[in-house]
Amino acid sequence: MNITFDELRRIKHALPTGSVSRIASELNIEEQTVRNYFGAKKYENGEVVGCHIEPGPEGGIVHLDDDVIFKVAKRILAETQQIGV
Repeated sequence: MNITFDELRRIKHALPTGSVSRIASELNIEEQTVRNYFGAKKYENGEVVGCHIEPGPEGGIVHLDDDVIFKVAKRILAETQQIGV
């Protein structure tokens, strides 16, 4: 899946408080791995995730090898919109 870096960051910033922890818990991964997926670069406590950034407009194009974290984030955003938070 391809997405601009800026759009990926917009999704991360739109998530309600606690979403990183919720995603990590649901997927049984480290919270830092989720943060790394959304653009952080701290690998001591989190794993490298399968995303590759090609330079370009809007922060560049990010190719996500695995979109599971993305899908969970989008589901959380949809739930948030449904309850009007």
